[in-house]
Amino acid sequence: MSILKTFEILEKNKEINPNDIILSVKRNDQWEGFTAEQFIEYRNNFSLGLLALGFKKEDKILTISNNRPEWNFIDMGMSQIGVVHVPVYPNMGKLEYDYILDHSDAKMVISGTEEHYKIVEESIKQNSNINMVYTIDKVSNVDCWEDIVALGKSKSDELLAEFKKRKGEVELDDLTSIIYTSGTTGRSKGVMLSHRNIMANVDATNEFMPVEPGDKYLSFLPLCHILERMVNYLVLYNGCSVYYAESIQTAGDDMRDIKPDGFTSVPRVLEKTYDKILAKGKDLSGIKKMLFFWAIELGVKYNLPKESSMWYKIQHKIADKLIYSKWREALGGNIKIIISGGAALQERLARSFNAAGIPVMEGYGMTETSPVISVNHEYNDGIRFGTVGPILNNVEIKIEEDGEICMKGPSQMLGYYKDEEKTKEVVDADGWLHTGDIGEVDSDNFLKITDRKKEIFKLSTGKYVAPQILENRAKESQFIEQILVVGEGEKFTAAIISPAYEFLHSWAAVKKIHFRDNVDLIKDEKVVARIQLEVDKINENLGHERQIRKWALTCREWTPETGELSPTLKLKRKFLKNVYTKKLDFIYGYSEETGNLGLREEMNNKETK
Repeated sequence: MSILKTFEILEKNKEINPNDIILSVKRNDQWEGFTAEQFIEYRNNFSLGLLALGFKKEDKILTISNNRPEWNFIDMGMSQIGVVHVPVYPNMGKLEYDYILDHSDAKMVISGTEEHYKIVEESIKQNSNINMVYTIDKVSNVDCWEDIVALGKSKSDELLAEFKKRKGEVELDDLTSIIYTSGTTGRSKGVMLSHRNIMANVDATNEFMPVEPGDKYLSFLPLCHILERMVNYLVLYNGCSVYYAESIQTAGDDMRDIKPDGFTSVPRVLEKTYDKILAKGKDLSGIKKMLFFWAIELGVKYNLPKESSMWYKIQHKIADKLIYSKWREALGGNIKIIISGGAALQERLARSFNAAGIPVMEGYGMTETSPVISVNHEYNDGIRFGTVGPILNNVEIKIEEDGEICMKGPSQMLGYYKDEEKTKEVVDADGWLHTGDIGEVDSDNFLKITDRKKEIFKLSTGKYVAPQILENRAKESQFIEQILVVGEGEKFTAAIISPAYEFLHSWAAVKKIHFRDNVDLIKDEKVVARIQLEVDKINENLGHERQIRKWALTCREWTPETGELSPTLKLKRKFLKNVYTKKLDFIYGYSEETGNLGLREEMNNKETK
């Protein structure tokens, strides 16, 4: 079967989707739906409107919007006439918007809401290339995207021949989108992706996607992120209807409302979901509480049925009836699949959700690979806990001598926009894309990620430390929301910890700890001692030099909005190190600046002072 172009998915969905509604969005507590016919009409008229405005092949349009059906109308309206979509996150800083608007050569900006417009307004005014600005919601003194649609409709007869010509000239290898990476370690790079790049990934993952025509898929991760975007295409390709949550905060309520068959998540969302499940269990009493935590322990030990003993299967059947069935109900009761990507998922969570009959498909990839390289799935023994699944059948993997994962395949990017030097740094002369991740492939073609090459650091003692091992262990703690592990060139490993304040406040209330604010709370001796217990758990069974020897608490929660995390909730290490320079200097003895430090008793000797 030949690979489709991105905009051709719509006709396939219309043919096989039995639902009247193909896209729907929650607005003001009401679901607003769109049929395939409406989708096609909006898409085509938007294309015609762009032609009327003079847009040529490979002209760029930047969008800044939340998830909504209109994003799709605009996206496919651009792509079917060769205009390039540059979608960006609505929570970046002004300097980043300034850079991307200038670097991308965008001629038009389309904002989703008035808030989104205000975010980027100053950057637009400072950019001489931008001569057209529109919003999706109606905003005073700003043109609306529907004006483009109306223009296209009015010019339909005049431009129809040109439209058909331009659409017919679009090739699979044409540039369709530039996606700017979140810039966790520096300035964002514009990843150039073609129709073939993205749709080859759709084609390869479609083989084991457990959805069928008429299924409902909930979307709440940003569509400007390549994973959510590719999966959006993938489920539409399979004849599903997509429902866009009002926000990530309302996703739980929206899930219970529409009872979806699947959704895509990042690990942090699953971690918080699991923590809420645990919190409800702690509110139980007596036999109910005992059964709940028995089921929790059983879930952590879950293996695939063929690997489980008969005794485990009997216990699992009981736990499923009494406990796990309620977990499924909380997610709407119909979940066939949760796709997890963007960061490493704790193995215990993968086991626990799968034990509960909530299949989690953890995968691995990057924007530069459109994005999936490998993924766990339920077909043909395609799940192995502790790995990121078998490598896709159209992807080739090579492990370098230093353990770095390299890939080749049709989903490999065209390169970085206007940056041949950076492209050559990532794609070598033989065409291998260097991922920057360290891993290994077993005899059954399953890929395991062991660390991030660029994030491994060397202590002054000569010992290497893999920070993600420690950081992933920390995610198991209910007391720790985020943690930054550091130590490059230093004599010991240290950390800055952002506590899980919602949980910590509840715990402090039970312990009768009185505090005015978070600054006051993290100075309390009981809090410091309790966090030390969590650090001790992180350090278990690790060599002395790889353990976190000193740590400091921060009174701030880390979020994408405040800059500590990327939009996909990854640590922005460079940013964090700059913010917490004083605390780190104090930890390593370079200043007298006080911090809220947790010290093991051994820290009091001369060697570590």
